[in-house]
Amino acid sequence: MTDAPKTPLLDTVQRPADLKRFSDAQLRQIADEVRAETVSAVSVTGGHLGAGLGVVELTIALHAVFDTPRDKLIWDVGHQCYPHKILTERRDRIRTLRMKDGLSGFTKRSESPYDPFGAAHSSTSISAALGFAVARDLGGTPPEGTGDAIAVIGDGSMSAGMAYEAMNNAGHLGKRLIVILNDNEMSIAPPVGAMSSYLSRLYAQNPFHDLKAAAKGAVSMLPEPFREGAKRAKEMLKGMAVGGTLFEELGFSYLGPIDGHDMDQLLPVLRTVKARATGPILIHVLTKKGKGYAPAETARDKGHATAKFDVVTGAQKKSPSNAPSYTSVFAQHLIKEAQADDKVCAVTAAMPDGTGLNLFAERYPSRCFDVGIAEQHGVTFSAALAAGGMKPFCAIYSTFLQRGYDQVVHDVAIQRLPVRFAIDRAGLVGADGATHAGAFDVAYLANLPGFVVMAAADEAELAHMVATAAAHDSGPIAFRFPRGEGTGVEMPDRGTPLEIGKGRIIREGKGVAILSFGTRLSEVEKAAENLSAKGITPTVADARFAKPLDRDLILDLVESHDALITIEEGAVGGFGSHVAQLLAEEGVFDRGLKYRSMVLPDTFIDQANPADMYAVAGMNAEQIEAKVLSVLGVASLGEARA
Repeated sequence: MTDAPKTPLLDTVQRPADLKRFSDAQLRQIADEVRAETVSAVSVTGGHLGAGLGVVELTIALHAVFDTPRDKLIWDVGHQCYPHKILTERRDRIRTLRMKDGLSGFTKRSESPYDPFGAAHSSTSISAALGFAVARDLGGTPPEGTGDAIAVIGDGSMSAGMAYEAMNNAGHLGKRLIVILNDNEMSIAPPVGAMSSYLSRLYAQNPFHDLKAAAKGAVSMLPEPFREGAKRAKEMLKGMAVGGTLFEELGFSYLGPIDGHDMDQLLPVLRTVKARATGPILIHVLTKKGKGYAPAETARDKGHATAKFDVVTGAQKKSPSNAPSYTSVFAQHLIKEAQADDKVCAVTAAMPDGTGLNLFAERYPSRCFDVGIAEQHGVTFSAALAAGGMKPFCAIYSTFLQRGYDQVVHDVAIQRLPVRFAIDRAGLVGADGATHAGAFDVAYLANLPGFVVMAAADEAELAHMVATAAAHDSGPIAFRFPRGEGTGVEMPDRGTPLEIGKGRIIREGKGVAILSFGTRLSEVEKAAENLSAKGITPTVADARFAKPLDRDLILDLVESHDALITIEEGAVGGFGSHVAQLLAEEGVFDRGLKYRSMVLPDTFIDQANPADMYAVAGMNAEQIEAKVLSVLGVASLGEARA
């Protein structure tokens, strides 16, 4: 384990209220100590490093000025919350971040009263803060009371429409509400779009920030002798391209931009706002992602997400790869489809690296579109690309595609547009926990008329599904695949389109058939090997498609077997439910078939490594064996041999 840094002042801080006894100079030292502690902790656990390092001073200043947890401090996304956790009675557990039974990598209501609102997806903080502000004014009384509501939102998150919906409503209501715009010029990927350009222009005008603060947002909060001069400055600057205009049009007073690493700016501004603000106010803070740790500052992604690493060098301690990752297989085979067809294009929502589309963009920059953190727009944009004759692959994580579901239904499915959805991070994802699990996409896509829904059992099958999607022009199609490495199977040079709605038999057996959908197939095969060695020989099949179902395959299996078990890396309502519907309509249950469906349990599973999470879910090889024995009515393997 990495040696803990020396942190003499931080060692005396047990809770945020303790910060109030320190001088401003001592708070600057505490910032240095918190930064060192954050680097040390993440080197042990892995996790989101750069975002937290960028808000160390801001975190300390907010906790020193405001009175958390009575004042509600809401971190957007939560990537930047590690320094917050160190200061809020969780330092003794900070080296359990993202581990089984450890601290969440995001804010989490059940973990601490200092986390008033959970967040792992972006752009929710202003809506939540406004809700707390209104609850305060209506007399809502949580145990710790409700004071100010403060949202800290990054510039990348400001590209999502939800942030503007909240600001528009907040400006209309006029409630006292504090929004900190953490402008670090970078979300996960370099931010894109007009909002980023707007903020960059403000950044370029930084020498004038004192004048702009006076002229544009803070007149009512200045001491009386300065107010008249500030009003004259505002009149003088009228008509010029001065910062804050957009936010003021939404009803917010605007302060900034200010240096988010300078306590001499942060503390006075926050104290003034706390003392004088009446309505909604936005404080524009400039920070540097990865601040104070050279390996993060110089990394392309500014240390967004790291494995365990060496503190001195920053070198990450990644295990050697035995097989290509599913994400890289998707990207490489999408490039091959694009080589053969100039209508193939790709869309992502602020995740080019995570989805592998950074590789596609290098080859085909004019055909790759990063729309920012705007999944709803990304889906409808893809729909219109399809309507315009292109072949768009909309690559979005399962957990994030949920955010664009209305558009999937209304703009894609109803219009039967051939958008190809590449759904990464299917199933349980490990350290990011329940908020990032790809548990629901099969259920929420396979119920849509005209949708084709596939799941890859291994990386070779994924290559074939990319080709299948590229060739499919009669309506929307989706294919899902997990995070991490493949199984090491032999790979085709290029995928071959599959026959829509047709599965495959993996091994022939008798008595019981196991029909797998997705990458649990490798665990099913392990279970079948173990059972076969003990006298039970299940048939194993790979469904490939949840919609349309392979009716012939399924009905043949139930005709020749006494029992059928389906297994999938998704929630109830997905593949197994569609199989059950088919069997019920065909009257199969009337003939005595034993049917079981193995799905993710009806609970949110906390972070751990994926194998442990699937053990909790009851979906690893030994649990599949137990399910086979149970459905056959065999109490033990000894009884089976007898």
